[in-house]
Amino acid sequence: MTIDYQIQLMTFPNKKVTESVIENEDGSYTIFIESSLTYERQQKAFQHALKHIIGNDFGKDNANRIEYNTHNN
Repeated sequence: MTIDYQIQLMTFPNKKVTESVIENEDGSYTIFIESSLTYERQQKAFQHALKHIIGNDFGKDNANRIEYNTHNN
């Protein structure tokens, strides 16, 4: 499986958010990662984002279930 993505470091207004992913119009993804995290935490945030992409979570509507499945698989 090939995944087309780009990563952007940014500062989220709410420090509770460590990453966010959007699906772009061309089918690629943009992964936003909190820039103030340590390198190790940025890597974990990236892996979490990839799990959402691989799990095709963008077509699902229950955020609690999505997060539960992402953290327990």
